[in-house]
Amino acid sequence: MDYEQITVEDHDDVRVMTLNRPEKLNAWTPRMHAEMTHAVRAGNDDPVIGALVVTGAGRGFCAGADISEVFAARISAADERGSDVGTAAAADDAAADDWVELVRASKPIVAAINGASIGIGLTMVLSMDFLVAHSAAKLSCRFVKMGVTPELASSHILIQRCGWGAASDLALSGRIVTGVEAAEMGLVDEVTDGDVLEAAMARARSYAENPPTMLRLTKQLLTHNGSDTDLASVQRRELDALNVARASDDHREAVAAFLEKRPPKFR
Repeated sequence: MDYEQITVEDHDDVRVMTLNRPEKLNAWTPRMHAEMTHAVRAGNDDPVIGALVVTGAGRGFCAGADISEVFAARISAADERGSDVGTAAAADDAAADDWVELVRASKPIVAAINGASIGIGLTMVLSMDFLVAHSAAKLSCRFVKMGVTPELASSHILIQRCGWGAASDLALSGRIVTGVEAAEMGLVDEVTDGDVLEAAMARARSYAENPPTMLRLTKQLLTHNGSDTDLASVQRRELDALNVARASDDHREAVAAFLEKRPPKFR
């Protein structure tokens, strides 16, 4: 696929994907979604890549959906056809890939939130593994302000990340918080006054150095067990994953490297 709205650059075992519409603060479009989906899948298929980083070009991360290309276009098309906007949007949603499922099944993904992260610009990263934000970044679950409701499983993940009260406040008010405030409430995992991309890449490298099989299995466990209150089911999943891990070449290499006092070679 030829990328028009993102750029992709590999730094050894870390792939950096940059949303690249800086003149519009990297506002989200269906084309951007398709390109990001393709880039994540390509990174997952590349044996050299151990982790992924997502950031934005210029002074914004992603200022939400492009109002003219998404909301206004749907309303105009629905009016012309004499249909309702919900039907048109549902068709778009059905045609789109499941972003959350892709992210949770992917190699580790770290978000480098360098600026405005609004609406889908926030919810698209909530399911990622680690979120680093600049202290001055502006974050908002702003759907209520646009007359719509949260998506991308954000009504679940916000509660997991922030707790009931903070999640309710963010979703019901649509207010904007800074990177510092976001870290304090657990919305993001790390805040920095320095180079947010550098911090995110350092975090991604700490994941990429680990065995690929274990990274995928561990993410699966966190995804399925994180909100499951049936501890018997939780342990069954863990045992199934452990049996796969014990039979893997990654496990053999980790043990051999430890005994031989050398760095492991997983790729």
